[in-house]
Amino acid sequence: MGLIPELAIILVVVAVMSVLGVRLSISAIPLFIVAGVLLGPSEPFPGWIEMNDPLFLLGEIGVILLLFYLGLEFSLERIMQARRLVMTGGIVDLVINAGLGLGLGFLLLGPGPEAILMAGLIYISSSGVITRALFDFRRLADEETDLVLGTLVFEDLAIALFLGVASGLAVGTAVSGTAVTWRVLVVVAFVGAFLYASHKLPRFIDRVAAKIERERLVLAALALVIGSAALAEEAGLSAPGGALLAGILLSETEVRDRIERHLFGLRDFAAAIFFFTFGLQINLGALGDVWDWLVLGVIVAIVGKLAAGWIAGRMTGFSKRQSFTVGTSLVARGEFTLILAQLAALGTALSPEFRERILSFAGLLVLVTAAIGVILMRESRTVGRAIFGSRRKVS
Repeated sequence: MGLIPELAIILVVVAVMSVLGVRLSISAIPLFIVAGVLLGPSEPFPGWIEMNDPLFLLGEIGVILLLFYLGLEFSLERIMQARRLVMTGGIVDLVINAGLGLGLGFLLLGPGPEAILMAGLIYISSSGVITRALFDFRRLADEETDLVLGTLVFEDLAIALFLGVASGLAVGTAVSGTAVTWRVLVVVAFVGAFLYASHKLPRFIDRVAAKIERERLVLAALALVIGSAALAEEAGLSAPGGALLAGILLSETEVRDRIERHLFGLRDFAAAIFFFTFGLQINLGALGDVWDWLVLGVIVAIVGKLAAGWIAGRMTGFSKRQSFTVGTSLVARGEFTLILAQLAALGTALSPEFRERILSFAGLLVLVTAAIGVILMRESRTVGRAIFGSRRKVS
């Protein structure tokens, strides 16, 4: 089947899933992923659509635009006000979830590089899934959302450093302290440069943008977003992380609302493709081979994020209900889990059993935690009020 017929089928399916999500009063994210599983090469389904480079590119653009829109809402001023939340939430999340992931790796695989890679798989939440759900549930203005976003920002910086270490472990190359230190300096310098620019350049950007017609403004904005994503990858950060910084750069400008309005449709289109391509990479036929890993992994993944969100929320002065909401918002795993699994599957220095099972395990972990995570996010307020009452943030 050619690319255009495939894309036509995908668009019809995601449109149907969007309508179904509205009818069922749920986010369409897990429905998009399930549609990808059903139409993809996963056994026992017919495999009408296979993952290919054009679909992968559209999916990449989707998550990049999602994070760009998040950056537009997450200004430099908001970051500075939330810096304590970034550090507290990020460190608590890292200690608990990377620690639990490492423990799971030791239990299943014994001490070694496989256990360290398992820690990364369990640790990192999905910026794409969580960001879209925050938009769907209209929670960007909630007080506790700053802690969620701060934790995601910290994770993105942490995973940028971890990917370098993971690459070395996968091929049996020693990772020197000098290389890690250099990677830290490059990432910090890149982020610092963008934050400095977001403080100094808004007036200049507004003067230039005022003279640009709508079509050219859209092209200029896309050039900035994709260019920032590409530079971020070169610097060792993720492409979505670069898009987030591009959004922060424009968040204080007067042209922000125009850009947000003009790119809204493209964001939703590309984001739907992103979640659909997620499903294409998940093989349900492998469930029988990894069910024991999956049961333990899902339990650890959910409990770890709930605990981290609760502890970080209480440490930073949020109510019990708000802290519970933070934990539910971090449950979903996603794109980085799959990236790490793909890296591990090619790791010549890793055990054959681990390499054979890790892609199937990671794909199913993403499917289950994304679905459960979105449902928990939707119901968190109702459950939180039922258990803890409706007290707001403690002053």
